[in-house]
Amino acid sequence: MRMRFILSETWTSLKRNVPMILSVMLVTFISFVFIGAAVLTQAQIVKAKGDWYDRVEVVVWLCPDGTSQSANCASGVSPTASEINELQQTIRDELSDVVEDITYVSKQEFYDDTFTQQYPNGEYQGRTLTADDMQDSLWLKLSDPEKYQIVSEVLSSRDGVEEVTDQRQIFEPVFAVLNRATAVTIGLAAVMVLVAIMLTGTTIRMSAASRRTETEIMRLVGASNWTIRMPFVLEGVLASLVGSVLSCLMLSVIVRVFIEGWLAESISWIPYVNQWTVLMISPFLILGAILLSIIASTISLRRYLKT
Repeated sequence: MRMRFILSETWTSLKRNVPMILSVMLVTFISFVFIGAAVLTQAQIVKAKGDWYDRVEVVVWLCPDGTSQSANCASGVSPTASEINELQQTIRDELSDVVEDITYVSKQEFYDDTFTQQYPNGEYQGRTLTADDMQDSLWLKLSDPEKYQIVSEVLSSRDGVEEVTDQRQIFEPVFAVLNRATAVTIGLAAVMVLVAIMLTGTTIRMSAASRRTETEIMRLVGASNWTIRMPFVLEGVLASLVGSVLSCLMLSVIVRVFIEGWLAESISWIPYVNQWTVLMISPFLILGAILLSIIASTISLRRYLKT
């Protein structure tokens, strides 16, 4: 009987406050779209880092034939086969606990397998380059990508080594942009959540104030505080529930259209978040919206429903 009464009162309150309930739904929807976008952006960073860092290598560029700005290449000629073998042995002896694998890539191999893949026909900045314009290199797979500096310190001063580069440097600017985007999104989400809490509380207070006579009568006939409060709390919960569910659906659409349907087809070498990621975070978004609504409703009702 009590639950039927509570549900009946909730339904009555919802019908009376349709515009305000729609406002709560809309603000909750927008707030949790921003929150979900921030979570997805951070998930994208973690996913990309996990995949790229597993593949990342340190590249030891050997001196080219001709002039070079590196003091290690003062001779003007590229290292001989015996010098390259000696350098590889040095890596095995001094960096055995850091370097897992060494791959020698000749000029021709780099030109055929890497350069022409990125620049068809070898055309680069208005010039047509050949394998002779490339450099021999050693590609080092590290046991821990964070130990790049150790490798750099050991090899940068070696004769025949022009430069030691860490492939992570290519990705760090991308991660920096994504981190800034996450920070901006979190900031906007925080503002919108605050607005949602204030609007939910205001809506519930207005609903309670408009029915003060009814609540006083309920108190006089012995209704408990929770029996009186529950219809108003449920009112806010239902509005927040619908808004958060809609936000999850919007995030799913965004991922489907812009991530899986556009980015993934345009740039296929990056691992992306997907519908499973949205599904994983959706329960937390919905639960968070409900908890915020309950907290806002409970606090706002204390002013009107004190014993």
